[in-house]
Amino acid sequence: PNAFGLYDMHGNVWEWTQDCWHDNYRNAPDDGCAWLEKDGGDCIRRVFRGGSWINSPVNLRSANRLWFNPGVTCPSLGFRIARVF
Repeated sequence: PNAFGLYDMHGNVWEWTQDCWHDNYRNAPDDGCAWLEKDGGDCIRRVFRGGSWINSPVNLRSANRLWFNPGVTCPSLGFRIARVF
């Protein structure tokens, strides 16, 4: 596990997020909530994070983010299922 007790967080697939694209982090939520269109985001472009099996190790970090249109499919893009205990 990493320092947060989580396993396998990097290197599988880029992970789609619920966030809409913002060019910078100004006014980003600090409570873990999604950053949406009502907050000035561009939801035509959705954020994905983390890097995938196709990337070099230097790019495998959660702060690494890019965007695609939501309808895009790619073998190195996926999502993570999470639940609250």
